[in-house]
Amino acid sequence: MPFLDAAGFGTPRNALVAWWDGDVAWSFRHSPVAIVSFVLLFICVAAALFAPWVAPHNPFDLRTLNLSDGLSPPSWLAGGKPQYWLGTDDQGRDILSTIMYGARVSLLVGLASVALSVVVGVALGLIAGYAGGKIDAFIMRVADVQLSFPAILIALLIDGVARAALPRGMHDQLAIYVLIFAIGISNWVQYARTVRGSTLVEKSKEYIQAARVIGLPPLGIMRRHLLPNVLGPVLVLATINIATAILTEATLSFLGVGVPPTQPSLGTLIRVGQEFLLSGEWWITIFPGVALVVMVLSTNLLGDWLRDALNPKLR
Repeated sequence: MPFLDAAGFGTPRNALVAWWDGDVAWSFRHSPVAIVSFVLLFICVAAALFAPWVAPHNPFDLRTLNLSDGLSPPSWLAGGKPQYWLGTDDQGRDILSTIMYGARVSLLVGLASVALSVVVGVALGLIAGYAGGKIDAFIMRVADVQLSFPAILIALLIDGVARAALPRGMHDQLAIYVLIFAIGISNWVQYARTVRGSTLVEKSKEYIQAARVIGLPPLGIMRRHLLPNVLGPVLVLATINIATAILTEATLSFLGVGVPPTQPSLGTLIRVGQEFLLSGEWWITIFPGVALVVMVLSTNLLGDWLRDALNPKLR
């Protein structure tokens, strides 16, 4: 209800206040897991975004590297140096700084690939659900075929084909874009199937029939009427799939087919560190691994909370 001011006229409630008093915000305030997950994810994202300003060192500035500082343990262990809180790698790069910079690449690839998956999946799901017939059958059969292969295998295949097609000198410059495309295309099926199911339900309702009667074109009906009503499940699915995309990128980088060493992600840092794990330099791979686990776990927990918060049956 609107508030009444001194003159007796109604004024709309502030949108932020209305959201804070809503069911989703109330669920968030009463969920310790969601609050802790949000705080951890916020720290990870903030550290990644502001890495050039908050990182103690620039690990990719060759002028600042000192090989004599290589393989230094964390500062609280014997032999550690106070300027390197989490130790250094074999090149003398600060592990804390490399984690911050590596998280930037992991988050960029994860968010961009999920955005690509959403765009492709939602578009194909709307077309399949609204058009029906042979178009629906063709899109769904393609989706069924893709579901029979693991997403990581499809991403590896696309990455390999792209590397073979592109000139060798452009591999490093286009590596991130190829990785985003490979992960994005390998995950569109979930969104397409979800949106298709919702579209089949919505298109039989009266407001869609009314839109057809007044002569709206199919594209306009899908964009203006169907799309806003099928985005709820997509939002929840995208939140959860961000963690999956980050893990897929880390796996590809660990296998050596991801981003180049000049732009390492968390997966690349773990791969480099595992070469020194058995020789006692555990911090090179353990700390990037912990950062990856915290980022993925907090994203998954937030996605689970959002799914429950938006489910009217659980309110």
